[in-house]
Amino acid sequence: MTQTLTEKILSRASGKVVAPGEVVEIKVDIVAFHDLTGYHVIEVMEKTNMLKIHNIDSLVIAFDHLVPPPDVRSAEIHQFIRNFVKNFKVKNFHDVGYGILHQVLLESYVLPGHVVVAADSHTSTLGALGAFSQGMGASDVAAIVITGKTWVTVPQPFKIKLSGKPRDWVTGKDIALEILRVFKADYFNGMAIEIFVENPSSFPMDYRATVANMGIEMNSDTIMFIPDVVTVNHVKNTRGFEPKIITPDNNAKYIDEYTIELDKVDLLVSAPHSVDNVKSVREVSGTDVDYVFIGSCTNGRLSDFEIAAKILKGRKVKTRCIAIPASWSVFKKAMEFGYIQTLVEAGCIVTYGTCGPCIGGHFGIAAPNEVVVTTSNRNFVGRMGSPHAKIYLSGPAIAAATAVIGKIAEPGDVI
Repeated sequence: MTQTLTEKILSRASGKVVAPGEVVEIKVDIVAFHDLTGYHVIEVMEKTNMLKIHNIDSLVIAFDHLVPPPDVRSAEIHQFIRNFVKNFKVKNFHDVGYGILHQVLLESYVLPGHVVVAADSHTSTLGALGAFSQGMGASDVAAIVITGKTWVTVPQPFKIKLSGKPRDWVTGKDIALEILRVFKADYFNGMAIEIFVENPSSFPMDYRATVANMGIEMNSDTIMFIPDVVTVNHVKNTRGFEPKIITPDNNAKYIDEYTIELDKVDLLVSAPHSVDNVKSVREVSGTDVDYVFIGSCTNGRLSDFEIAAKILKGRKVKTRCIAIPASWSVFKKAMEFGYIQTLVEAGCIVTYGTCGPCIGGHFGIAAPNEVVVTTSNRNFVGRMGSPHAKIYLSGPAIAAATAVIGKIAEPGDVI
């Protein structure tokens, strides 16, 4: 019997051969939560009088959403979770400043073929490594912490092939938006997207993480890049060993297939107020912008800051521009390469390891009627602050060019 990547991973995790549509109990390799959801996970455990951890090695906790804490309540939540960590001697705990949970998991914990569940919808990011990853609610995550297991409905597999090589400045964000442009935000409900990269070197891990991060915006049950040499090299570079990889059988059956020719994808934006309201940047070029955000779990990786630095080098921003690498590791490398200095000299405000602006939490809240260009993942009404703000999603090249000009722009308008 031939199997897709999804079916192989879930068969291994359930201990039996699975098929789409089946409801199966599976073992979870990595379970995680952050400060914003962790309080509720622990609260569920307390209320059910089941304060225990099935496998201490599989639990990862990172503070990221409201860090450093912007108010007393946030500080109390941090304190509450720190007490849990101390009482249970949680080893894989990352306090304020270490990094955004999904980036931390990508750098240090998740391997190809893993089943990953975290109390955050953008857990789909880990599909970049060929892991079956899902976000779940506090009760489900609490149950996994306690038992090491959960149940899923085996999704229908859908194959997307990426062929060719992206144009200059086109990155993973544009490919994610291209998928949303073609299929809209509800098409993949009940499906697992499996992405095959025809020329692996044309689509690096940073791009894959961005596309996988946006998988939840596509409403897919999970999204995974089929592991290849890029996957292997990422693990070798971050973990120091060569991982075993799982790939689909050559004649595996998919519910449908679609090919994206990378060299035909334009620089794209998602206009207010929906992720699938996708337009070419030229359609909205010249729109006045008040505030630019470069970062988040979507586009806070090293290549994003390399692109921003190339555009901002020797220039000054005309908007407020906040830049946040997704982890201390990314921040440190960006410092070594001079990207942070370039951004600071251009007038950007730079910090690291916080989700703050993306969720309208702190460190950059959108005011009424302000126009925001952001490299984050959602532009719903009220997402980044005022419900009367207008949010455009873009990749780092458009964001940096926009910051320089003060209007929505593309790199060619600057360089």
